Amino acid sequence: MVLLTAMSIEIEKKYRLTSKQREEVLLRLPQIGAKRSGEEFEENTLYAGEALDLSRSVLRLRRVGKRAILTYKERFPTRSDIKHQREDETAVADANAMELILEALGFTAALVYEKRRETWTLGKTEIVIDELPFGLFMEIEGTEQDIRDIENKLTIKRLRAESATYPQLSLKHGTDYGGVIESRFPQKK
Repeated sequence: MVLLTAMSIEIEKKYRLTSKQREEVLLRLPQIGAKRSGEEFEENTLYAGEALDLSRSVLRLRRVGKRAILTYKERFPTRSDIKHQREDETAVADANAMELILEALGFTAALVYEKRRETWTLGKTEIVIDELPFGLFMEIEGTEQDIRDIENKLTIKRLRAESATYPQLSLKHGTDYGGVIESRFPQKK
């Protein structure tokens, strides 16, 4: 007997924001009924390995405070600015141990990026406002119709869709430290 499980499909649209647009979005979200669910700081490490096609898929270990999440993502080809991708993830009890396991399996850290994320929900849709060292962004994750509905409700002028992923943007804007590209916020003294 073969037991198959359904893979998770993530549907989202990403936007690059100006500082003014970010302020407008944060003012509009409660007005359209969205509920703020929190703010977090993330450190995301992406791994390279023989089994990964880095042009379409990523293996990521995300650290958020004392929590960690291991994620595999694979983007499906599309011409739309609403992206569909496979996303399978699981909580990890010990991020350092997971890092050692990945290295033992032949995966090596290739890219690290930091992110400050504010999360909002409206119905079954998640809206996140992200700050990365190279810019401000918003992602809306839900059904295609929910994404369009929230875009219309926000009524923010000149929202610009961003087709590049955070890893692609980190490769472009990050700094190479001995073969690992890093995109980090300046350290406070």
